[in-house]
Amino acid sequence: MTCELGSESAEPALRILYQDESCVVVDKPSGMIVHRGWANDDCDLLRVTRDAIGRYVYPLHRLDRGASGAVLFALNEHAARTLNRGFAEGSIGKRYLALTRGHPPEHGLVDHPIPRAPGEERVPAQTEYQRLGTFERYALVAVWPKTGRLHQIRRHLKHLSCPLIGDVRYGKGEHNRWFREHYAFERLALHAAALRFVHPLTEQPITVRVPLVGSFARCLAALSLQDAANAAIARDFAD
Repeated sequence: MTCELGSESAEPALRILYQDESCVVVDKPSGMIVHRGWANDDCDLLRVTRDAIGRYVYPLHRLDRGASGAVLFALNEHAARTLNRGFAEGSIGKRYLALTRGHPPEHGLVDHPIPRAPGEERVPAQTEYQRLGTFERYALVAVWPKTGRLHQIRRHLKHLSCPLIGDVRYGKGEHNRWFREHYAFERLALHAAALRFVHPLTEQPITVRVPLVGSFARCLAALSLQDAANAAIARDFAD
């Protein structure tokens, strides 16, 4: 079965950000699952990517359905083993942008245990964050997860009493409705803005950045936060 992005989507079509013989990085649209597992949608990012490049792809990590941004797939078994080891060891850098209700401290580290998967016991989880700018009671935040747990960023920002806009599970309904009504913003305000990994064949560092487009970009522009978002995307990863 050929899987295609729905033509009715308000978000842009799939964008291939980086590709070579070992791996491919794509920009996942908000609203799409990465691959079948906890959900069984008719369409998923793995199949969309496979059909777009005409090659088998190996899943490596997940991104929440409502989030957008960088997702890395391997294109052969060696690359899959090597990159999976990088994710397991925490050596792959990930930077997210989030729009929150409430202002977190300027910079900090959330160290709060959460489950790896539904129904499992809580395990250690850490998320570093930096407040980039504010608009009234809302804030743009850059986030660096140090571990990979279920809904980690969403749970940790809620732990700071700063839930994400558009988060129907952990957020605030009245604020989500406000953004839908005033900014036509109907998605989760979470974007995987940059990804850094060591190439599985050349062993050279690769950084892929994902510019904001669609409703998230328009919303941040209306809040005068787009320049801060673009600067955070362009920033180099700290060694």
